[in-house]
Amino acid sequence: MTSTTEPTEPLSVEQLSATTLLRFATAGSVDDGKSTLVGRLLHDSKSILTDQLEAVERASASRGQDTPDLALLTDGLRAEREQGITIDVAYRYFATARRRFILADTPGHVQYTRNMVTGASTADLAVVLVDARNGVIEQTRRHAAVAALLRVPHVVLAVNKMDLVEYKESVFAAIAEEFTAYASELGVPEITAIPISALAGDNVVDASANMDWYGGPTVLEHLETVPVSHDLAHCHARLPVQYVIRPQTAEHPDYRGYAGQIAAGTFRVGDSVTVLPSGRTTKVAGIDLLGKPVDIAWTPQSVTLLLEDDIDVSRGDLLVPSKDAPPTTQDVEATVCHVADEPLTVGHRVLLKHGTRTVKAIVKDIPSRLTLDDLSLHPHPGRLVANDIGRVKIRTAEPLPLDAYADSRRTGAFILIDPADGTTLTAGMVGESFAAPQPVKDESDDDGWDF
Repeated sequence: MTSTTEPTEPLSVEQLSATTLLRFATAGSVDDGKSTLVGRLLHDSKSILTDQLEAVERASASRGQDTPDLALLTDGLRAEREQGITIDVAYRYFATARRRFILADTPGHVQYTRNMVTGASTADLAVVLVDARNGVIEQTRRHAAVAALLRVPHVVLAVNKMDLVEYKESVFAAIAEEFTAYASELGVPEITAIPISALAGDNVVDASANMDWYGGPTVLEHLETVPVSHDLAHCHARLPVQYVIRPQTAEHPDYRGYAGQIAAGTFRVGDSVTVLPSGRTTKVAGIDLLGKPVDIAWTPQSVTLLLEDDIDVSRGDLLVPSKDAPPTTQDVEATVCHVADEPLTVGHRVLLKHGTRTVKAIVKDIPSRLTLDDLSLHPHPGRLVANDIGRVKIRTAEPLPLDAYADSRRTGAFILIDPADGTTLTAGMVGESFAAPQPVKDESDDDGWDF
């Protein structure tokens, strides 16, 4: 199917600044057509440059293909092109008149689960592809589980290759019903099912003439209209301090501001705030945004807060409303996805990075490992290897102000780092997962590891 979308002029800076931003990720099994969908989305929305399309056409012709292989727009690694698979997360940036997009095309192989976690960790929406011929399979359930685990607020089920099942409504309806029941049980809050053919372009950007029984939006229409995470503006306000600004110039002899990106919520001049982990309280005397004073600022704006009192605040501290301050703790219980090749073991000495603060920590226990195939729990595995998801208990050298990940994806997340070489070991989410493990009797702590 050829796109009927008319060419449009590039968006101006003013138009882009007036649009909202949607971060979304694609996921699906091998050969379900993720990269082809992304390529079709970029091609039919006129979001690729002429030289990029020409390069894809040349590469496709050299492989004996009569038509451009749009999957090559995202599968850029040599190994990906040779094998016809996606290995690494590919990010693409594009925009329409209604919205700007950051897209993460994630791999479908089981051994690249960690890549999907990386791509979906900041996503407002996940597109899970299913081959209409195969229906919901084990890997489909795995991707739904990861989306639920990461609290992705919107999930699109794209039933692809409808052209290979004669565009039958009954095939689509059965797959949509099975997936929706499973994902809803996991706690996915919103699921939208769309029948598509990425190769032919049906219901990707343009409505399909082959499925008149479907009256819902195309993929692009849904991406343009789905609510973005405005919920963050209504969460408890959080500002991790990135930098202390103190110019000490003749023009600003006494200026002292605390700069950072608002992770959640809203700050107003006059608000009573607490500095964590010290617990000192003061009030917001002023807010600077892009060099100008404002009375109010909200996530995800980058701002500088000025405080009424001259108190000790430094990089790594967290500014929060005094009435909504999270508890500080040295004992962290979390669900984690291990992303490094080196295993994570009980007794492992690590660095824990939360927001802008990094502290020493020790893995005290690994109560369970989650099997995503059937959501069963393997108690006390002793270690987590690459792509494993499990529960951990961590003791930090200093207290940290932690929100539950279910309440805030920004301030409820952390990473574990290898102190020897700075390698990221593990991505963590504070609190219970969707499949909370049964209480397991704690083994006695090793006193040699206590802080």
